[in-house]
Amino acid sequence: MKGLHKFLDEKIAPPFKEGGKLRKFWPMYDALETFAFVPGHTTHKGSHVRDGIDLKRTMFLVIVALIPCLLFGIYNIGFQYDAILTEAGRIDWLGESRHATWLEMFIYGAPMVLPMVIVSYAVGLGIEILFGIINGHSINEGFLVSGMLIPLVMPVDCPLWMVAVGTAFAVVIAKEVFGGTGMNILNVALTARAFMFFAYPTKMSGNNVWFHTGYSDSLTAAASPNVIDTYTGATPLGLLVDTADGATLVEVITNKGGGFDFSLWNSFMGFIPGSIGSTSVLMCLIGAAILIATGIGSWRIMAWAIVGGALMGGFFNYLGSLEAFADNLYLDIPWYHQLCLGGFAFGVVFMATDPVSAAQTTRGKMWYGLLIGILAILIRTANPAYPEGIMLAILFMNVMAPTIDHYVIEGNIKKRMKRAKLAIA
Repeated sequence: MKGLHKFLDEKIAPPFKEGGKLRKFWPMYDALETFAFVPGHTTHKGSHVRDGIDLKRTMFLVIVALIPCLLFGIYNIGFQYDAILTEAGRIDWLGESRHATWLEMFIYGAPMVLPMVIVSYAVGLGIEILFGIINGHSINEGFLVSGMLIPLVMPVDCPLWMVAVGTAFAVVIAKEVFGGTGMNILNVALTARAFMFFAYPTKMSGNNVWFHTGYSDSLTAAASPNVIDTYTGATPLGLLVDTADGATLVEVITNKGGGFDFSLWNSFMGFIPGSIGSTSVLMCLIGAAILIATGIGSWRIMAWAIVGGALMGGFFNYLGSLEAFADNLYLDIPWYHQLCLGGFAFGVVFMATDPVSAAQTTRGKMWYGLLIGILAILIRTANPAYPEGIMLAILFMNVMAPTIDHYVIEGNIKKRMKRAKLAIA
């Protein structure tokens, strides 16, 4: 590695340095070099913290934490399609009447997920490089994580051009206009998700969004002409009410509502339709353990978001027992099941803990997480038009995070003033 580093410094770097022919493209070279090696420069003025890890290494560890969700998401695409074929009479994409193996399911999903990841990184990093060249500064590292998060919160059949448009909008509007990495007030990946949700609603919600049927529609239709029509609704949260037909919601979610089994076990493991990487609570917990163990993710935000979701879910369970609220079937979902549905776990672990857009003070993180959990369950239950409330809850609290920190700091100042006055007295 030392030999490679020396080769880069002596042979490759000179044209990119001051006075070189490629000086304008120094940000591009610097990004590639510092991705492989620790930067050879430090700050020279002002207060700063010295540490053995830089921003690129921090972002890389978050990528490691996301890998379980990515791999399971790829597998789950094939698993859900296999479930559809089971309902259709077992005509699979191999032309045989048998269940696919786990490897075949993974191979089926990989060609749909990996291009989305490639497009996300290509567009996002391309914009980062462009802004770096124009402004003459180093490439910001924050998109290493956002480039992975954006595909994981998308439906499987989201067109690649739409991924590109959403990524470009988020990087430019939610990040670069505020000054780049560390300056944005909104989570970049969630901004992309929200933009696409409101700009292209037919592609981001509604029927047949959360599982893939495009490769073998002719086979599926041959087995059962109406099979595709039986799978309606956005996520389990949207699908369940559509298929209730007088049954209680608890009966629906434990008896294959709409053809899928939304039991607590399947919801926890992730064997349900949903965004590519956000269905498995188990994979999210593995990612959370990595983030907490490395000190990158805030356990306070995660824990208090779960507390907030549980409290609001329990409150709605109580309301559901009252005759006046009997019409809202969402109130029947047990609070612990609420936390396993949709992207709640994924949002709490990977989105709410974004160190830039989240609250910074210790007490502020507690209130920030608590309110995210409360708002997420409130939105999805009280307004079925937005069944995935975690997205709007986190974005709203991103905006409120500075205010929370302000009042926490003001409260600390007042307490110290009181203690000072008592000491003087």
